Amino acid sequence: MGNQSKQIAKRSQSSFYYAFSLLNPVKRDAMNTVYAFCKSTDDIIDEGYEPDEVRYDKLRKWRIELEKSIKGNSEYQLLNKLGLIIKQFNIPLEPFFELIRGMEMDLQRKRYLTFDDLKEYCYRVASTVGLMCIEIFGYKNKSTREYAINLGLALQLTNILRDIKKDADLGRVYLPQNDMVKFNYSEHDILTGKYNQNFISLMQYEANRAKILFQTADAKLDFEDKPSMFAARAMEHIYKKLLNKLESQNFDVFNKNINVNKLEKAAISLGVWAKYSLVY
Repeated sequence: MGNQSKQIAKRSQSSFYYAFSLLNPVKRDAMNTVYAFCKSTDDIIDEGYEPDEVRYDKLRKWRIELEKSIKGNSEYQLLNKLGLIIKQFNIPLEPFFELIRGMEMDLQRKRYLTFDDLKEYCYRVASTVGLMCIEIFGYKNKSTREYAINLGLALQLTNILRDIKKDADLGRVYLPQNDMVKFNYSEHDILTGKYNQNFISLMQYEANRAKILFQTADAKLDFEDKPSMFAARAMEHIYKKLLNKLESQNFDVFNKNINVNKLEKAAISLGVWAKYSLVY
């Protein structure tokens, strides 16, 4: 199962895989298991073309099996392994169930009126993952929880900006509707891929929000906890680079595939790891 979890993380080519590859073997195995759970939960919503009722049923069963896994009684080997990791690192259960609720939100609503509405979604699908991870990394200050929460919000908002076209193709519009009104950019515009100055201004507005969330996260991370958070910091640097790339390309996500490549992710992760290994 450890190898299977590693393969799930590696196949995804995610920033997650590169950021956590330099952890010690025990923590790396734990993180691969947590990632495999998160990816498997996400796949229930995003893979295939099943009706929403089927996905609801799958999520409901997944939640029940997660509850069983705490006692090692799940029919899924991955969840039983996760149950052991939860006990080993004393990870609170709530973030795992909140993540599933976040996936349910993708079935219940495809639009968000305000940024506060969107923040709830971002918390459930991203900040929860941060709250799982910091228990594995280890920390001493309660403010590190706020670091994880705000970093998760920043990462997810950056993801949303990158994936505008992909999400629109699935009928999902995550940008707050009242922000779209503010910049005179309609839902029809986004669904048809209309790239104009109004869109660029709207995206810059949301990108500035992401920057503030990154800054808020940094302010919450105590100096004492920085060394143990090097993997989270690597994720942060990768996503800040992504945000910078989006800006430098004027957010032309309809016509360009804007991303951070594998070599860049690996270099950033190694650089952050070296900094915290050598300086602290």
